[in-house]
Amino acid sequence: MNGLPKKAKSGRSAEYGGALAVLALLQVSCDAARWYGKPGPCADADAAAADSVDDLPLGVGVGGGGGDPGGHHGGGTPAVMTVNGFRRGESGGGPSACDGHFHSDGELIVALSTEWFARGRRFHRRIRITSARHGRTVEARVVDECDSRRGCRHNIVDSSPAVWRALGLDTDVGEVPVTWSDP
Repeated sequence: MNGLPKKAKSGRSAEYGGALAVLALLQVSCDAARWYGKPGPCADADAAAADSVDDLPLGVGVGGGGGDPGGHHGGGTPAVMTVNGFRRGESGGGPSACDGHFHSDGELIVALSTEWFARGRRFHRRIRITSARHGRTVEARVVDECDSRRGCRHNIVDSSPAVWRALGLDTDVGEVPVTWSDP
């Protein structure tokens, strides 16, 4: 025996069990908020996690949907693909973070959410994007960050119209479910 009265022992177990249940619910709500691109109760934790991403090897992210990009559903990390113009004056804003240039909408290029962008460690690296609708796949080069600290959701692959065309998707839809991974 450990010397604790039976009542105290069971009360402490219930305390720990209750705390674990609260933590589990918090994690589920954070993951759900991230999946749907909404701010959740863990936005501060996301910012702290993004700050620690330099300690991780490429291919490993942090937070919801940011695990090993090759490990989910056999096709990569679940994401929402949006359409972005990378030319001067288009929806992408300024020049790309990777090289300071604007790019043609005909290039197979993307901007990744802050966590996945990994503080620039993905500059000019290719990623594989797979349409969740029909399974078609394309490789695109990372040229920019979709800054999650300035309104971009945490699960975004912001893609040029060329990526949408290569996947056989209509840019007028605006958002589609995809998965992505390192090739």
